Amino acid sequence: MNNGKVKITDPTRVLTLANLISLLRAVMAIPIIHSLRHPELAWYTFGLILLAVISDALDGFFARRAHEVTHFGKWLDPIADFIVIISVVYFLVLFDRFPGWFFAFYFTRYIFIALPAIYLLNHTHLILQANKPGKWATGMTCLTVTLHIFTIPQLEWLKIASIIISVILLLWSLALYLILFFREYKKI
Repeated sequence: MNNGKVKITDPTRVLTLANLISLLRAVMAIPIIHSLRHPELAWYTFGLILLAVISDALDGFFARRAHEVTHFGKWLDPIADFIVIISVVYFLVLFDRFPGWFFAFYFTRYIFIALPAIYLLNHTHLILQANKPGKWATGMTCLTVTLHIFTIPQLEWLKIASIIISVILLLWSLALYLILFFREYKKI
């Protein structure tokens, strides 16, 4: 007896609650950037970023809970994260509130993950899963970005420390992705 509940297990579905949450997170880059243009809205910006971070946890939770983990969602989730983070970092760099080298590093890292992932998808139909250091790196990068929204001289050391930790986690996750890529590439 299924108690009236339908178990959705089709990984080819596109329209799921989890995927809608991910799409909304990507679109949240627009109000976040808009609020960044107004320093008096810093706490509003903080709230939007917090909502984006919460949505990142919720989409995965709902996908697993409802048995709606989809191929599209595996792609969409990291793309939504990237869109929000890179948009905010770019805006902050434009106004000298964030180091430009970090933008270049983050963008380059994404390319080094995305291109092999696309290659594997095209040749093996394998979708690279997010790894734990990658999830930690996303969270730490969000914290780093959030710290740079506020101008609090006493927290300058924390901004620097968070950038260093973000870079370490981003490099660690990149290394794991590349190891996985080369392991799978050898099987082709």
